Amino acid sequence: MQLSEDEKTALKVKLIELRDRHRELDEQIRKLTEDGPFDQIEVQRLKKEKLQLKDEITEIESQLLPDIIA
Repeated sequence: MQLSEDEKTALKVKLIELRDRHRELDEQIRKLTEDGPFDQIEVQRLKKEKLQLKDEITEIESQLLPDIIA
C-alpha cells in the first residue's frame, strides 16, 4: 500500500512526537532512580509506557521505509 504525501507527513510528525515522549520518559526514569530509594511501581509503569512507545515508533518507521526486496 502506497502512502500519500499527506499521510507520510502526518506519520513523520507523529514519529517526532513519539520520540520526544520516549526521551522524556527516559529522563524521568533516570531522575527517579538516581537519588536513593525510588518508587519501583512508578518506574515499572514508566518503563512499560516507554516500551509501548518504542513499539509504535518501530511500526511507524516500518510504514515510512520502503520495502526492501532481499
